[in-house]
Amino acid sequence: MKVHELARSEQVSAATIRHYVRVGLLQPRKGSNGYHVFAEPEQRRLRFIRQARGLGFTLEDIQTILQDAEKGQSPCPTVRQLIEPRLQQAREKLEAMQALVERMENAVASWQEQPDCQPCGDHICLLIEGSDHTEQNRGGDASHE
Repeated sequence: MKVHELARSEQVSAATIRHYVRVGLLQPRKGSNGYHVFAEPEQRRLRFIRQARGLGFTLEDIQTILQDAEKGQSPCPTVRQLIEPRLQQAREKLEAMQALVERMENAVASWQEQPDCQPCGDHICLLIEGSDHTEQNRGGDASHE
């Protein structure tokens, strides 16, 4: 099957499949017309990649896991080792998101009583600029978006 057919059957974008080919996660054969042709093994591999991504593994992690499997080695020890830092990263993201939700809730509550203001040369929106609810005003770095 072709890129678009695989993308449609597995509900991913064609760009995602092309990226996986570019980085070596998928290795389709080339047809006589020069197009990539994906067989059942690549489809199974794509499903595995999606499942691993769903568990928080990076593409680099997945490449390592696949290399173990291709060598005939069980990738399970590698999987157990790799998931620990991914779990810690997820916990840290969750804590950051919980802190964001709290700041947002506090802002919503305090802004209910504040009047609307017109933008001027010094301010755009005093609700935000005058707020102590932003991460930046709490000593954090709000530039991570």
